[in-house]
Amino acid sequence: MTPLLEFDRVSKWFRDTVAVGDVSFAIEPGVTGLLGHNGAGKSTAIRLATGLAGPDEGSIRVLGLDPRRSGTARAAIGLVPDGDGLWPGLTALGLVVSCARLRGVSAPQEAARRALKTVDLLDVADRDVKGFSQGMRQRVKIAQALVHDPQVLILDEPLNGLDPQQRETTIALLRDLGNQGIATLFSSHVLSEVERVADRVLVLVNGRLVAEGSPQGLRELMDERPRRIQVVTTNARAMAAGLAGLPGVVSVEVTDDGVLIETRDATSLARTLPELAVATNAQLRSVEPTDENLESVYGYLTERARGTRR
Repeated sequence: MTPLLEFDRVSKWFRDTVAVGDVSFAIEPGVTGLLGHNGAGKSTAIRLATGLAGPDEGSIRVLGLDPRRSGTARAAIGLVPDGDGLWPGLTALGLVVSCARLRGVSAPQEAARRALKTVDLLDVADRDVKGFSQGMRQRVKIAQALVHDPQVLILDEPLNGLDPQQRETTIALLRDLGNQGIATLFSSHVLSEVERVADRVLVLVNGRLVAEGSPQGLRELMDERPRRIQVVTTNARAMAAGLAGLPGVVSVEVTDDGVLIETRDATSLARTLPELAVATNAQLRSVEPTDENLESVYGYLTERARGTRR
């Protein structure tokens, strides 16, 4: 089966700067998050995917076709850019109808109304967009990207600048679109957003793809990553002394209410802690991991890719 969107060893330079370096991935129906810090190369990857820029090396295919050369490939893409780009003086319906006509959509009025209904803006379709909130403006942008029924939907930081309620609405919409079979690729630098929306995550650091998989899968790929465990206990200094030097223990720090442990073998630590508590006459009150989320995995990957961890 041909992937809806595919990068094959894609690189893009701007003078001496590598914006994207040797990146390969394939996108299928569902929601994929393109995760990276500001400047990681996310916007460049989106421009390449939509045919707005060409690679210096490698190839990009949409439905098996080059989006720089194929009108069929470009017609399969809906783009929600990072900037606003809405035309003041137009109603929401007028704006989406104009985009439908530019796309060559038959029956543009009907198509525009369907798209606005999808983003829950049909009741305000005749209002001027200049009076819309940031969240409503974002939904108009999504509507214009959907008006021609694309197979691939690409969104550049779609949750930027939204208040919590607008964010929830947009997250639910992205999930629905993915469930409808649209290959939805959205970029973000916020870990909690990606973890909540995406079925699959691509982690981009300094233009390089350093990991990919489900949020849970990424954590499983990182078994070599030291785990941080906070132990709330009495007699913390004696516990810390007993833990130091044990196999798998990387570091031990005495805190205000116990011991913070960094270990490469959490299973062995779980067996050792009760025995050590008895030996040191300490009471164990809680044992909690402090880094069991995608944020910690992303931080580790970022540090490793930048060379600060070896």
